[in-house]
Amino acid sequence: MKPSVGHSRSIPYLLLAPFLLTFAVFMAYPLYESAILAFSQTYGPSHSVWVGFANFKNMMQDPDFWIALKNTAIYTAASVTIQLPLALFLALILNQPGLRGRAVFRLIFFLPSLLGLVFVAMMFSLMLGEHGGLVNVMLHAVVPGFPSEFPWLQNYVMPSLILASLWMYVGFNMVYFLAALQSVSQDAIDAANIDGANALQRFFYVTLPEIRPVVGFVVLLSVIGSLQLFELPFVLLGGPGPERSGLTLVMYLYQNGFERNDLGFASAIGWTLAIILMGARLIQRRLSTDE
Repeated sequence: MKPSVGHSRSIPYLLLAPFLLTFAVFMAYPLYESAILAFSQTYGPSHSVWVGFANFKNMMQDPDFWIALKNTAIYTAASVTIQLPLALFLALILNQPGLRGRAVFRLIFFLPSLLGLVFVAMMFSLMLGEHGGLVNVMLHAVVPGFPSEFPWLQNYVMPSLILASLWMYVGFNMVYFLAALQSVSQDAIDAANIDGANALQRFFYVTLPEIRPVVGFVVLLSVIGSLQLFELPFVLLGGPGPERSGLTLVMYLYQNGFERNDLGFASAIGWTLAIILMGARLIQRRLSTDE
């Protein structure tokens, strides 16, 4: 017995129903509620008053927002300009076919990315701690006159965050670049060698154009992850740090939403962050299209 035409047409919708229901309950409805909250002043979990753009206006007038935005922008810029070139450099080295122990080095560089951010933050807090930190102990023993208690996490907040993220994510991004480098056409490289191109010319005119889509993808992932930074400074510094030098946009959202219980203001921060992320994606897409 053949199914009717109407029954056949309904089968795709029945198959899509579990996903659509899950998306509606866990994505669409929370987004709708957060959008309403962004334009409301909340009084506890069940009472709110519509205030229009007042939350966004107050956010723009809050000095902490601009501090968080500046810190997040600095960290994001460091991730793109320091972390990714270093990851690509390591990938180029480990992609050499004659290098001994390539598999071991790849594993060593990739292992830190398997650790959680909380573990990495606790480890660097022990290394950079003012009292009995490993770095202070070693420098005090090796460098004459170096103090035994130097406040690294108080004086160098952003460099400490950047260093911890470098240790954790360089190997992770290296794997993406390694996969891209292994797909580069060997015929194109051989042709460049025949034409007399040196190593830099082969990289900029052959290798880099071949892996440009992966580079754009990794840059986008790095920007999105950097803009969402929260666990690393929150655990490493125990909060925003001295003079709020470790305050990020997500930490700023957390403080207003969960410590001050201002869910409307926190929702406005969240949507502002979402707009920034969408802007970064559009810029990346435009640059990729132009290239």
